[in-house]
Amino acid sequence: MACARTLVSSAPPASPPPPARGTGASRYGWFVGVVGVLILSYITLNTLRTEGPGSNGPATGRPLPAFAAPLLLSSLEGDANVATPQNLGPAGKVPACLVSGSVLNSCDLSAGGPVVLGFFFTRGADCSASLDVMQRLSAAHPEVQFAAVVVRGDRDEARRIVRRHDWSFPIGFDRDGQVANLYGVAGCPEVVLAYPGGVVRETVVGRDRAERELEGHVAGLVAASRARGRPGRA
Repeated sequence: MACARTLVSSAPPASPPPPARGTGASRYGWFVGVVGVLILSYITLNTLRTEGPGSNGPATGRPLPAFAAPLLLSSLEGDANVATPQNLGPAGKVPACLVSGSVLNSCDLSAGGPVVLGFFFTRGADCSASLDVMQRLSAAHPEVQFAAVVVRGDRDEARRIVRRHDWSFPIGFDRDGQVANLYGVAGCPEVVLAYPGGVVRETVVGRDRAERELEGHVAGLVAASRARGRPGRA
């Protein structure tokens, strides 16, 4: 009769299990992980806001993006035309600079002198003070072409606001937000300043600059335009 053999495993003995973490340590590690993700998300979002067009506006030294938007107080309906000779189709059937009539035309603005163009929202932000400043400065600087664009919202409500504040400079209505997208507008107050001919000098963003410091920025625009030999028509 054959003797029974005992099989011995060749695998090494199992390592002892690691010591269990205390409940507090586990919760602390989870908390640190969540905080880390939130911080990373904030840094990413802040970088996008800082470096993206929403905070910088149109590029300095580049031409003003062309558009022709229906005048807010007119009866003209429809979306703004933002077409260029190289970009027709849905943007517009003809280049925006060629559109005339009851429109705010950026090309016509810049042909008349230095440009101060403000953007206004009827909801989500109170930008009326920046346009009040523009109204006051327009009387002091007749050589400057002041204008504004109302971005989306209710047109009748915007008309009531304009009449209540008695803003006399031309104001366009950007029904679908194409002009705001073209100018990288993320909020208001935001005011774009350009030399005669439409070359962007700077974009003024935020209440301190657009409400309290705008006069100095406009004076700088006028002085620089004169130094270029094109002060604008008074």
